[in-house]
Amino acid sequence: MILKEAIKTLAARHAPDFIKIRQHIHAHPELSYQEFETSRYIQQHLSGMGIPFQIMATTGIVAQIKGRNPEKRVVALRGDMDALPIKEENDIPYKSRHEGLMHACGHDVHTTCLLGAAKILDETKDQWEGTVKLIFQPGEEKNPGGASLMIKEGVLENPRPQAIFALHVHPGLEVGKLSFRGGKIMASADEIYMTIRAKGGHAASPHLTADPILVASQMIIALQQVISRNRNPFIPSVLSITSIQGGHTTNVIPSEVKLMGTFRSMDETWRYEAHELIRKTATGIVEGMGATLDLVFDIGYPCVYNNEALNEKTKMLGEAYMGKENVEETELRMGAEDFGYYSQQIPGCFFRLGAGNAKKGITSGVHTPTFNIDESAIEIGMGMMAMIATNIEL
Repeated sequence: MILKEAIKTLAARHAPDFIKIRQHIHAHPELSYQEFETSRYIQQHLSGMGIPFQIMATTGIVAQIKGRNPEKRVVALRGDMDALPIKEENDIPYKSRHEGLMHACGHDVHTTCLLGAAKILDETKDQWEGTVKLIFQPGEEKNPGGASLMIKEGVLENPRPQAIFALHVHPGLEVGKLSFRGGKIMASADEIYMTIRAKGGHAASPHLTADPILVASQMIIALQQVISRNRNPFIPSVLSITSIQGGHTTNVIPSEVKLMGTFRSMDETWRYEAHELIRKTATGIVEGMGATLDLVFDIGYPCVYNNEALNEKTKMLGEAYMGKENVEETELRMGAEDFGYYSQQIPGCFFRLGAGNAKKGITSGVHTPTFNIDESAIEIGMGMMAMIATNIEL
């Protein structure tokens, strides 16, 4: 396998430095589309390596490393940079210094692994052919998704990659392991915002009101039938109403109730059919009970689809790099990822990097205040990204 041993040697040599980089990024989290310091930090490291780059989507970065015969093949690697509005509860030296913000989804790791891969690729560029585009992406956690913005600004052009790859830490997978899956692997995700308005009044006289709280409760229950009675049972779907806001005291029926939720699916046709069913069902119940409804769908990320042939080739590289016994199949997940925008445009492969360690108590899931990783995963992640970029058959 081309460069395998050289990549492993360099990943091991540089891993301690990149663990420190990850800890710095972890300690300085920034929200989606606000990754200004993170972006500058990455730019400094790229400049230090002599790797040319340009800014996209305000805080995003795209860099290029050219090997021999740079026009022969073009591969893209992507890492996301944004953090979440979560207060960190880990007792670690590199705990978040920004109150209420945390890298709770591992984007600090993804960015570090991509930066580490850049170091390896730059030091071996006389040994491999083609061009590697490095995409440091903002805003994965928030609509419209940084991927969509980067694509609009031309990140997949000049030159156009033949394939794109990204990894994601997985605390449920032990460190030292990788997982892959072809086809659809993550769901689309759309946000739902509803406002029910009706005549309010005194709580002791409900007959003189239309009671939007009662209307909302009836509507929520009815909406679940959109999923259970209308969808093909072989299409995974989730409809969750996650917020109800209305009223402020015990003796007043409010005149307005606001609701928020999410709809997720593994099928793009059914996705939009369900939107109409949700709208018709909700409107019918609300108006039938004497209220009015404002309903907005904020269209989110599409399904993440792994090109089957590309996934199989990438999985084989994973087996060659880590050993067949350390490669598993990724489970289907109803979570969403804006990597789906890339894989709509060009063949893509989104795989999982084991980051958990049960013996060390590192088991907390992503988007929790105690999420963390076994940092030995960084050496594996940066090496595996370099392995893919130099060896994938296109």
